[in-house]
Amino acid sequence: MSESPRLLGGRYEVGELIGRGGMAEVHLGHDTRLGRPVAIKMLRSELARDSTFLTRFRREAKSAAGLNHHAIVAVYDSGEDVHVETGGAEVDIPYIVMEYVDGQTLREVLNAEGHLSPDEAARITQGILSALEYSHDRGIVHRDIKPANVMLTRGGQVKVMDFGIARALADASATMTSAQAVVGTARYLSPEQAKGDSVDGRSDLYSAGCVFYELLCGRTPFTGEPVSLVYQHITDVPAPPSAYEPTVPKPMDAVAMHSLEKPLDGRYQTAADFRADLQDARTGAPVSAAATASLAAAGGAAVRTAKAADPPTRRDHTREISDRDRRSSHTGLWVAAGIAALLAILGLGYLLMNGPSEAKLVTVPPVQGFTQTAADQAIRGAGLVPSFQSSPNDAQVGTVVDQEPKGGQEASEGSVVTVVLSAGPNTRSVPDVTDKSADEARTILRQAGFQNIEEDPTKVDNTQYAEGKVTGTDPAGGQAVSPTTTIKLKLSSGKVQVPSNLTNMDFFDAQSALSKAHLQVEQPVVSVPTSDSNLWNKVQKVPDAGKMVDVNSKVQLYVYTRSSTVTVSPPPPTTSSSSSSSSSSSTSTSSSTTSSSSTSEPSSTSSPPPTTSVQPTPQTPPNASP
Repeated sequence: MSESPRLLGGRYEVGELIGRGGMAEVHLGHDTRLGRPVAIKMLRSELARDSTFLTRFRREAKSAAGLNHHAIVAVYDSGEDVHVETGGAEVDIPYIVMEYVDGQTLREVLNAEGHLSPDEAARITQGILSALEYSHDRGIVHRDIKPANVMLTRGGQVKVMDFGIARALADASATMTSAQAVVGTARYLSPEQAKGDSVDGRSDLYSAGCVFYELLCGRTPFTGEPVSLVYQHITDVPAPPSAYEPTVPKPMDAVAMHSLEKPLDGRYQTAADFRADLQDARTGAPVSAAATASLAAAGGAAVRTAKAADPPTRRDHTREISDRDRRSSHTGLWVAAGIAALLAILGLGYLLMNGPSEAKLVTVPPVQGFTQTAADQAIRGAGLVPSFQSSPNDAQVGTVVDQEPKGGQEASEGSVVTVVLSAGPNTRSVPDVTDKSADEARTILRQAGFQNIEEDPTKVDNTQYAEGKVTGTDPAGGQAVSPTTTIKLKLSSGKVQVPSNLTNMDFFDAQSALSKAHLQVEQPVVSVPTSDSNLWNKVQKVPDAGKMVDVNSKVQLYVYTRSSTVTVSPPPPTTSSSSSSSSSSSTSTSSSTTSSSSTSEPSSTSSPPPTTSVQPTPQTPPNASP
């Protein structure tokens, strides 16, 4: 007798797996109430465990469900399905029920075709922009426009998907990293996303410009490792698409280059403007003057010739080095800013930067029946990371009895494989009660069959959890033990210690250290002027170093900056007698004072130097107007 299909929300039958990424799995489904095929996207359990994400996901799914446009994949429904893990823990798995699109993603098309004709590239981009124009008018910014999020039906119709997910992830990431998180695949990241700044619809237009560029010439405007990509999006001007594909006409070059302008105010301001220029380029009408100017500023035919034809001459190479030297004084801190933005990407954001469809897939080895040691070696040898749990089972203690993903399935390289070990018969799995109150944890533990729960929980400092929340148990959640075992609760004190080693540390390293300690930097930082370039952007002092403070609170940093950027208040007026006695030497005294102030260094034993509250970042980014 065949097993009944899994049913979600009392109406959606879950069918075969049709897609998998680092964020979710997509199944073909059937709406039993309306009798139509649907696509069901189910988020991975690591995202589902975050209560902040769940709350925002529900809100954004509702917003996305209100989008009704021919170029947007329709969202029909959303909810959560209770999933019981092999260790016995229950997790609410969010799912979205979407329109089923019979076709391919734009990523799959590019992988097969390399690049498209200029007219087809413009047509598809116009479809993307049509969807964005509609969503932007309703206040919804996608934040993750890339080929993997664009579908092409068998008839060639464009369908953009994942509006709600991108926004919910962006909001949740900001709390999970204690920094302004960056969402989006690195190759399609807008400069403001790369820097961790706030975004609006124009960020989507930059990402759409990156997609258009790739459709034209088969490569994105910038290539390289994530750190390099972040830096390039902030500072570098790409070559026109025709530098890599000579068949691209000049009007298409102009539109692509204007869409990729760094300043928010310098690129297309609306999707309608971008789409209108594409239509003019397709029909042979003149494109906007702004687009023509962007191409001219990028070098136009000179860049095209240098990139697509012969290698640069010695003269060209010398000029390139000279230009780079002129920029060097401005870009030093921008490299650091790029790295800082990348730090904000780590964790969830880093997964998204690489994107589910960009990750390398490997085959998961079957390890059922293995010992823990043998399973660990096999999984790591395949480029995956094992996570071991134990569960009641009649098999020999320590033997693998289950795994997820299953052996033979494909998974993203570096992703986690959950391995369940037999704990023997007559045991129960300790449920995961982290981030619950003590009373909630006791109720869950008793329902799981554990009656011996220690009355006086242990208080724990330096955790990410609020005061009174459970940080863990002993034995740990997921372990299988005898039901008579005494379970000890660990509760957060809500206090964390401010790191005491931040002095003389680079500002961005200090910011990362505070984030790891579940703290934030008070903005703006206090600037301490100095003429010693070796100290610029380093932490001068942290008044609260070593103190215990509330988790997620803000810490004030004093940071060295250029003395020349600080306006020093004039000295207090002298008395009339003093002024009279020194009038003959006022000029030399003033000169001496100025010289002294420009060379003296801050000292812990002397009066503090003048301070201003500014962020230690460059005044003007490269490639921007002074």
